Amino acid sequence: MTSVAVVAHAGKQLGGGLPELRAKLAERGVADPLWFEVPKSKRAPKQLERAVQAGADIVFVWGGDGMVQRCVDVLAGTSVAMAIVPAGTANLLASNLGIPIDLAAAVDIGLRGRRRVLDVGVVNDERFAVMAGGGFDARMIRDADGSLKDRMGRLAYVITGVRNLQSQRVKVRIRVDGEKWFKGDASCVLMANVGKVFGGITVFDDADPSDGALELGVVTADGAWQWTRTLARTASGAPERSPFVHLTRGRAFDIKWDKKVPYELDGGDRPAARRLKASVEARAVVVCVPDADRDVGDVASA
Repeated sequence: MTSVAVVAHAGKQLGGGLPELRAKLAERGVADPLWFEVPKSKRAPKQLERAVQAGADIVFVWGGDGMVQRCVDVLAGTSVAMAIVPAGTANLLASNLGIPIDLAAAVDIGLRGRRRVLDVGVVNDERFAVMAGGGFDARMIRDADGSLKDRMGRLAYVITGVRNLQSQRVKVRIRVDGEKWFKGDASCVLMANVGKVFGGITVFDDADPSDGALELGVVTADGAWQWTRTLARTASGAPERSPFVHLTRGRAFDIKWDKKVPYELDGGDRPAARRLKASVEARAVVVCVPDADRDVGDVASA
């Protein structure tokens, strides 16, 4: 018999909220799931460990990408399936996997959807499912966190992005799979497990979270004009055509800056660091995704 657990960020909202989630689960025969609510995503791992130890087969994760990242860090290497209920601001992993921002559909996908085994990235011993980066993107995310994001939603990232366009570049040296790849001034270094990042824009066209590799991008844009050109190319779906963008892929990256820079994991800011050591952990986590052959809401079990 399947055992279902819910680990929820109590501050996030979708549809009718957590009472509606409980009701939708009950309608589908899950009357008494293991239930854990946390006020902040950083408190989720301990509760998730409790759910796994109690024998949960499926864990519904209610929250945004930061909440999902904290749960991926625990579930990687287990057979427990993660069902995402996208109740955050960006919901990038859900978007990349075709999980709609719809509570009832997310419940159906979790209970009767297909199970997909995904890779995850590991940066400085912490896992991520969507992206990690240092420089511009981390400053944008750091400055948007808190009350601004609560008030403005996704617009907060636009506001803080504009504010950081004039940030100075930092010298960086990067090795990919042990080989020298880049040396020079950079405004942003971004690693990704999926193709769509900010605002649903596809930055890494060939990304596949099941291919045993990570994508890597370096932006060298300096100042508002060069950033405008870079973002225009990216928005048009051709970031590789920008003279200020360098792209590659690999299994392991060693990134060294000349000074400490802020970095982020799946939209959560981390303390500044001079070095990021990153690698891919292949086939690490089981995620519930829509069945491509059926409509959402009528997904068949795998």
